Formats: sequence, C-alpha cells, structure tokens
Amino acid sequence: METLGVPNHSMKMEILGVPNHSRKMEILGVPEALAGPGFVSPMRAWLRAALVLGAQLRALWLAAAVEVHTAKEVVAVNGTNQRLKCTFSSSSPVSQQLSVSWNFQPEDLSAHEPVFYYLKEPYQPPSGRFKDRVTWDGNIERHDVSIMVWNLKPSDNGTFTCQVTNWPDVYGTIGEVRLRVVQKVSFSEIHFLAVAIGSASGLMIIVVTAVIICRQHRRKARDRRAEAAEAADSERKEKESLKMGEKKESIPLED
Repeated sequence: METLGVPNHSMKMEILGVPNHSRKMEILGVPEALAGPGFVSPMRAWLRAALVLGAQLRALWLAAAVEVHTAKEVVAVNGTNQRLKCTFSSSSPVSQQLSVSWNFQPEDLSAHEPVFYYLKEPYQPPSGRFKDRVTWDGNIERHDVSIMVWNLKPSDNGTFTCQVTNWPDVYGTIGEVRLRVVQKVSFSEIHFLAVAIGSASGLMIIVVTAVIICRQHRRKARDRRAEAAEAADSERKEKESLKMGEKKESIPLED
C-alpha cells in the first residue's frame, strides 16, 4: 500500500498508540478474517467461564452451609435461670467432628468472652464470668445445641452468639441472642399473661357451673313431672276402684 502511495492505516494507528487488533489476533493464531467486531477472544471466553463457575460454586457453598436458628431477644429476671435455645440444620449428617461455640459480648461492645464449647462432649469455661454458671441443655441428635445460664446478673446483659460446624459443612450463619436481665418482669410480660390465664380459668369455671346447674334443673323438672304423672295415675286408679265399688252396691241381690 505504501508503494502505491496509499498510507498504511495500521502503522498510523500504532503510532497514535492504538493497538493493532489484527496483529494481536494473528499472534493468538486467529485468522484476520475472523477477528471482526463480533469476535469473542479466548481470554474473554475464559473470563466468562470463570465467572459462571464462581457463581455456581457460591450457590453450592450456600446450599451446603450450616444454618443456625436462635431467638432474637430474651428477657429474664435477675437471679433466675434462663435457657438459651439454639438449633441448626445441615445438609450433611451429624458427624463426630461437630462442634458448637457459644460466645458473649457485653453491651459495651468490649471483647468477646467464651461461654461454652462442645466437641464430642461439653466443655465449660475454666474462667470468666460464666465459670460454673453454664450447663449443656441440648440434644445433638435433634439438632439442638442449647445451653442453660444459671443465676443471671445485670452484668449478663449483652449478645450471645451460637456457631455450629458440622464437617464438611464448616461455614454458615451465626445465631445471635440478645439477653436482657431485668429486676422484675413488667406488667405487659407476666401480669398480662396471668390476667389472661385467670380470666380464661374463671370463664371456664362459670361455663362448667352453668352447665351443672342446668342439668340439675332439668333433672328436678323431670322428677317433678314423673311424680305428677305417678300421682295422677294413682288418683285415676283410685277413682276407678270407687266407681267399681259403687256399681257393685247398686246391683240388687237375687232371692
């Protein structure tokens, strides 16, 4: 082209810093005729395949992860005992390597403290605020990994976390339970329940009493009707007897 006086477009593009697409395709072994605008390079195809594979692996990981279920918030009275319920679901059967970790973070968001650990058997914390105050209250076969906290104190206010690993499901959600220790239960939490139970019990007693009274009235009415019928029958029989006697007396005796 340069011999005929026609400028070399590819050379000018390279001088201006624009990469020569045709030359790159030739280096990759792709014919220039196929390297059009709609052509997808092997590098792009590889990147697309990697993205699809990554998405599939992520979906597989989510499906195989352990899911932990806990109550969001628990309210307990100071000095009482409270069961912190935690259950889990796993895509794999319960293995001997299943482990449970309970931790605690105070309300001041200070460092986490170990509360309880389970691996083939329960392990209580050797030190800390929960020493000799936490016991195992779960059942692994039923996917229950709950614990019991004894003698609650106001300093126990905070967030308890429950984490379960069940090989090969070693990743998953972490359950959280926010514990509030109060001096006494508020009216809306216990008194309302007591009033509701008392009202229901009173209503049931009233209904049962009314049923019994109605049955007694019916029985008495039935007995009165029976007595009246019996008296009327006796009176009728007595009248019939009197009439028969009068008839006999009115018949003259034959000589």
